[in-house]
Amino acid sequence: MKYDFIPDSVSSHTNVYDVLKERGFIEQTTDDEAIRELLGREKIRFYIGFDPTADCLHVGHFMQVIIMMYMQKYGH
Repeated sequence: MKYDFIPDSVSSHTNVYDVLKERGFIEQTTDDEAIRELLGREKIRFYIGFDPTADCLHVGHFMQVIIMMYMQKYGH
């Protein structure tokens, strides 16, 4: 799948953790290096729990979709 809507500058990163941190999606973790290493070493499965048929979705849902987009681009 081609991601034309992801900026070219993202492709210079080799780890999705770096992208998420740089773009402000990650503020604080218990162990930054362990999470970065895990995301670089293994494909992580993730789940986002919202109902796309609901009457109302808000910007918080959109943020989750953006994170999912980056995770998918980096093979998760």
